[in-house]
Amino acid sequence: MIIVKFIDFFRDRLKGTILFCYGVLALLVFIDLACIDKSVAHTKMEHLPGFWSLFGFIACVAIIIISKWFGHSGIMTREDYYDD
Repeated sequence: MIIVKFIDFFRDRLKGTILFCYGVLALLVFIDLACIDKSVAHTKMEHLPGFWSLFGFIACVAIIIISKWFGHSGIMTREDYYDD
C-alpha cells in the first residue's frame, strides 16, 4: 500500500519532517505578517496576526470533540450488537 510507504518514509526521517513543518509554519507566519492586507478587516480581532489560523484551529478542535461526543452518544454500538 502506497500510504503505508508514505507514512514510513516520514517516520524514518522524523527529525527532518519536524524541521520541514516548522519551516512551513514560519513561512506562513511571514506571509501573514508581510503580504496579507489587513486594512479591509471587518473587526478588530482580524487585525491580529494569525487570528484566522487560531480561529480555524479552535473550530477544528471543536468539530472533533463534538463529532466524538455525537459518535459515542448513539451512533457507535457494541461489536456484538447483531449477534443476539
